[in-house]
Amino acid sequence: MRRQLPLLSTLLLAAALPWAATEAAERYLTQNAEITFFSSTPAEDIEAANGSVAVVLDPAKNSLAFSVPMQAFAFEKALMQEHFNQERFLHTSEYPRATFQGTIKDPGKVNFTADGEYPVEVEGTLEIRGVTRPVSEKGTIVVDGDHLHLRTRFDLTLADYGITFVEGKPATNIADTVEVTVDAAQLVRVDS
Repeated sequence: MRRQLPLLSTLLLAAALPWAATEAAERYLTQNAEITFFSSTPAEDIEAANGSVAVVLDPAKNSLAFSVPMQAFAFEKALMQEHFNQERFLHTSEYPRATFQGTIKDPGKVNFTADGEYPVEVEGTLEIRGVTRPVSEKGTIVVDGDHLHLRTRFDLTLADYGITFVEGKPATNIADTVEVTVDAAQLVRVDS
C-alpha cells in the first residue's frame, strides 16, 4: 500500500497539471474601451462615442470578445441620442448590447511578451440589433509590458444589420455606411 500511494499521488498530480496550466492562463481585460462612429451626409455630420465597452483577449485560446452597451453612446445633441435608441433605429431596449466574438487570423504574428506594434487581421461575428454577420477587419495590437492597446477603423453598412431609412429626415441625415473606430487602450494582463 505504501508503494502505491506515491504512484497514486503522481498520477493525480499529472492529471491536475493540465487543469492548473489552463487556470493560470493570461488574459487581457478592460471595461472602458472606446468605440466611436461617424456618419456624414450633406445634411449633417453625426458622431457618437461610447467609453464603456468591455474587451477580453485570450492569447492562449486565440479569442477576442467585445461587449458594447448600446445605450452608453453619447451624442452632441440629446435628440440624436433619443432617436438612436428608438425602435426604428437601434431599438436598444430590445437589443441592449452589440457583441463581437472572433479570433486573430494569424496569431503567431503577435508576440505578447515583446513590446511592439503588430498589424493584425481579426475575423469573427458581429451582432447588432439581433442580426449576426461575419466580419473580417484589419487593426493593430500594441504590446506595452503588461498592457495592450487594440485599434481599428472600419466601415459598417447599416442595412446589413436591418437598419434602413427610406424617407424622412433619417433617410437624408444618416449615412448608409458609418465609420466605426475602436480604441481599446490599457487592456490589463490578468492571470485567470
